[in-house]
This record gives sequence, C-alpha cells and structure tokens, in this order.
Amino acid sequence: MATRYAALLRGINVGGSRKVPMAELRTLMEGLGHDGVRTHLQSGQAVFASDHGDEEALAAELSTAIAAHFGFAVDVIVRDHAYLKGIVEACPYPAGELEPKQLHVTYFSAPVPPERFGEIDRDAHLPEEFRLGDRALYLYAPNGVGRSGLAEQLARPRFTQGVIATARNWNTVTKLVELTAD
Repeated sequence: MATRYAALLRGINVGGSRKVPMAELRTLMEGLGHDGVRTHLQSGQAVFASDHGDEEALAAELSTAIAAHFGFAVDVIVRDHAYLKGIVEACPYPAGELEPKQLHVTYFSAPVPPERFGEIDRDAHLPEEFRLGDRALYLYAPNGVGRSGLAEQLARPRFTQGVIATARNWNTVTKLVELTAD
C-alpha cells in the first residue's frame, strides 16, 4: 500500500519570483510516478502517494525535476502522514485556543541541535517563544509572525546552517495532516 506524503517547497511564488504554477507541479509529480497528487494553496505544498518509502530520496527527486522543468533550484522537504500528525499531536502550545496566525512550525530536513539556539535571549522576546520538536521548531507569536522579532531572529541563516528549513502557519500544518490522511 502506498504511503501518503506532503512535499514542502521552500521559497516559491513569493513576491512574483520563482514561479511554480500548481497545475504544472501536479503534472510534473504525476510524471514522476506519484499518485493522487494534490496541491494546497500557491505557497508550495503538494500531497501525493508513493510506494518509494524514502523521504530524502523523494525530496531530492522532486527538487531535481523542478530544477530541470522550471530552470531554478527549489529546496524540498518530504514528510509522511504519520510524521505530520505527530507534529500536530506534539505541539507544546494550546493550538485549539490560539488563532492560527499565532502558531507556526518550521520543518527541518534533519535534526538541529538545541545548542544552536542557545544564544537567543528568550526572555527578551516574551511573550513570543519557541520550542524544538522532531525536526521541527514551533513558534508562538501572539501578534503574528509578520511582527515577530523572534521569528526574524530565528530566520537567520546560522540557525538553519546545513539543513533545509521551511515554515508553515498552523492552518497549513493541520491541513497537511488532513490531506495526507486521504
């Protein structure tokens, strides 16, 4: 039986550059042999089924195909339904009590050591805060990520050096669980 996955594409369709039309992405993924391909929003999420079983290989294959088809490189993270559901279940914040814009998850392509975030003065950013999870970072930003000084600091390259990192708001996080459960 095929496993359901979500592909998270980093940095596409933002500000008019690095355009990846979702219909073309679906066709491209179907051409790679994936079944049940669906996209969510224009910001780089696709769900699909595959018998492959290797998330890193699936991500590399899709990234290579995107570069060949669209002419620019796109970082991709692929995660299965069980992982995505586990991220929601392990949320350290009361997601049901918050507005979705207040809670974000940054997915990492590999584990990031907690020591890497040791220099951040967490008290200076309160009530904003973050916690690490399984290849993920949960960010609570009560005034939204656009006004978050902590989000700005966490986006600095030194915190994600050596890994792909891509963030999604809570609505998208939970929608991907729903879409990969089909």
